[in-house]
Amino acid sequence: MIRFLKSLVLLPIAALVILLAVANRAPVPLSFDPFNGDAPVFSVSLPLYAILFGAVALGIVVGGVFTWLGQGRVRARARHHRREASHYEREATRLRAYAPESEVPGPYVVPGTRAALPAPR
Repeated sequence: MIRFLKSLVLLPIAALVILLAVANRAPVPLSFDPFNGDAPVFSVSLPLYAILFGAVALGIVVGGVFTWLGQGRVRARARHHRREASHYEREATRLRAYAPESEVPGPYVVPGTRAALPAPR
């Protein structure tokens, strides 16, 4: 079902992208010299669709980089909590070695045994 919906959305988008590329295949000058319009220092002639696709790809990459940089605090907090959980697991394992065997809880509760906390009065 998901595959069908995905193709239902992506096929028209792919058709539009192909139509855009076919309709805009004439070369256009791309200049990076804003001061000299007649004879730019660096200019390249590319098809318009290549310029558009390149701009979209550059936007995706730049957006991804800034999103990754913006989430740095969240990743740092997750690393801190992972280290803290690992520390507490090691400490619990170390302390279990010193507890008497009768007080170490097993993977299941055996009927008729005492609970870890006394019953309320």
